[in-house]
Amino acid sequence: MSSHESDAYEADELAYLRETPVETVLGNHIFVLVQLAALRLATAPPDLKGAQLIIDTLSAIISTGGDRLGEHLTLYRNALAEVQQVYVRAAQSPSA
Repeated sequence: MSSHESDAYEADELAYLRETPVETVLGNHIFVLVQLAALRLATAPPDLKGAQLIIDTLSAIISTGGDRLGEHLTLYRNALAEVQQVYVRAAQSPSA
């Protein structure tokens, strides 16, 4: 990627961040973090320490943001609950 292309990409990213509702940006990041936790738990052996940090961070974001996170709050809470269940199963597994 050339310097000009890199500058254009950065300008596009900044424009996106300025124009996109905060709730949308946070929601996107919540789902990236859920995926990251799931990936950490899918390794052999599972990365319980890394997954726990991600889960704790997600919990803090969702708890603190609450209703301000918008219409998808229930979806975020459900995604967090699912990854927490996967964590519990992984932590109880003999290979953990």
